[in-house]
Amino acid sequence: MPPKGWNGLPNMEKVKSCGFLVYRNDGRKGKKVNRSFLLMKHTGRWDLPKGHVDPGETNRQCALRELEEETGIRESDIAIDSDFKFKSKYLVSYKKHPGVKKKKTLIIYLAELVSPVKIKPTEHEGFDWFRWSPPHKIQSNTIDPLLEQLGEYWSEQ
Repeated sequence: MPPKGWNGLPNMEKVKSCGFLVYRNDGRKGKKVNRSFLLMKHTGRWDLPKGHVDPGETNRQCALRELEEETGIRESDIAIDSDFKFKSKYLVSYKKHPGVKKKKTLIIYLAELVSPVKIKPTEHEGFDWFRWSPPHKIQSNTIDPLLEQLGEYWSEQ
């Protein structure tokens, strides 16, 4: 959800970032699927493979490009769930421009890893596969709401 008064904010620069939540099925435990999801390690925090949309690029093209650039996972390695999309709007500031706030739109697609891939982090300190065990408390601004929405989506299937 956008911050209260999002539309009433002054004319701020807008940025858009797109990425993927990639999960894998690690087998079954009883009747339950044992899933885990991929997060990338930054200094002091975890995040998704994502990045800013380039001019002329669609949201999905951006997400696929960023996924491959940051992890080595190609489109042929995943099965994209066309029924799930997470969208969030919030204010951000970047280290390059301290004190300057921008309106950010984040779009995250869902994909299952269907081919074994050696993850190759290029822009991060590392990565990890987090076991699906809600509720998750990883990052309150984007990841936790994304995982909550995904939990609701999966429970409806």
